[in-house]
Amino acid sequence: MPKDAQDTSVPRTNSNINRLGEQDRAFHDWYRFVLSYPPHLVREYIADFGLTEESVLLDPFCGTGTTLVESKLRGIPSVGIEAHPFAHFATSVKTDWQVDPDLLSSHSCEVAELALDILRQQGMEDAVPFEGNIADLLLRQLAPEQHQLILAGSISPIPLHKVLVLLECLQKCKVEKVYRHQLLAIAHILVFAVSNLRFGPEVGVGKPKVDAPVISAWLAKIGEMVEDLRQVNGQNHTPAHVYLADARCPDRVLPPQSVDAVITSPPYPNEKDYTRTTRLESVVLGFIKTKADLQAFKRGLIRSNSRNVYKADDDDRWIQDHPEIQAIADAIERRRIELGKTSGFEKLYGRVTKLYFGGMARHLAALRSLLRPNAQLAYVVGDQASYLRVMIRTGQLLADIAQALGYEVVRIDLFRTRFASATKAQLREEVVILRWKG
Repeated sequence: MPKDAQDTSVPRTNSNINRLGEQDRAFHDWYRFVLSYPPHLVREYIADFGLTEESVLLDPFCGTGTTLVESKLRGIPSVGIEAHPFAHFATSVKTDWQVDPDLLSSHSCEVAELALDILRQQGMEDAVPFEGNIADLLLRQLAPEQHQLILAGSISPIPLHKVLVLLECLQKCKVEKVYRHQLLAIAHILVFAVSNLRFGPEVGVGKPKVDAPVISAWLAKIGEMVEDLRQVNGQNHTPAHVYLADARCPDRVLPPQSVDAVITSPPYPNEKDYTRTTRLESVVLGFIKTKADLQAFKRGLIRSNSRNVYKADDDDRWIQDHPEIQAIADAIERRRIELGKTSGFEKLYGRVTKLYFGGMARHLAALRSLLRPNAQLAYVVGDQASYLRVMIRTGQLLADIAQALGYEVVRIDLFRTRFASATKAQLREEVVILRWKG
């Protein structure tokens, strides 16, 4: 990295720094990855880059749309790329503000009444926990293959039944103009109010909820969405479009020299299977129906963990001349042998490290033709040590790859530090700032 590309930021270790502030809940909180970066970080770099309504901002790993929503709030046209079908759906809904809030409210109330009537006929109330014999209930269930796809115990039978009843009522009374927003509201309450999921460094299952209010929680989320839409009153026509595509090949969906800036956070190289975080809502809402569906879209993701590595993968060819990445992969393999780790996934740790950085090199290489002269880029990435405690300085390595591809490395900002319980070390989460001179 050039001598003038110094880390000029002040360390921030407060774990709350990544949380969604109350002032940022509008639109962002319709649905949001638990570990998403915060809107204020996007605002900082929009200001730093001097972006205006004449600019086009790209998020090639857009997830659930933090960058696109924040851009739209500020009148800046934006484009996103996302390979996960549910995340793509969430972003497209969160940036669709041309919806009649009165229709969304009134129709949702009608659907809710229909669902409540069905539950009452079955001897259940939404707001009152069921106290009878569950064996006496004829509960709706997921298809066997769908059930196998979700985390065991992630949702209890009665709450799942209520969600499926609500979905059936919504589909029976479907109004296209508001249907997608109603579905996203179900996704939100499914994860954060109804399920047994808990989120830490990984998604897991907590104490089971034998019963939970579903219809009332859904109407409450619909009410929040309605208020947000009323605030903009259909007046914000700033374009925001998200493509369902592979971020490693952005040139397949975007025209040449169409992008002024990039603000994004790609996956980090670790053993986090990002598809597990959204598995429940993806399955219940029908975005994933079979194992084949899951495998198909996993192939369009950058290889960041050993559970989405395939024999034909060859992204590592992009970094075969990068000695430091090769050395890290070799160190991981030596550590594996020393520790006697023999599982199939553990044997892939070294390879997935090379595939990850090769995929990022492939992405940055393809991106060059899409950038206008003097385009500015911000990549939020974090150090990792989950591969047998071998340290991977992701930000520095990404900067080195970008420089080799002709980008100028402006600086690396420290966003925050995270304590790694496995290594007892503070891991850096950084923002790599690049410029494409063109």
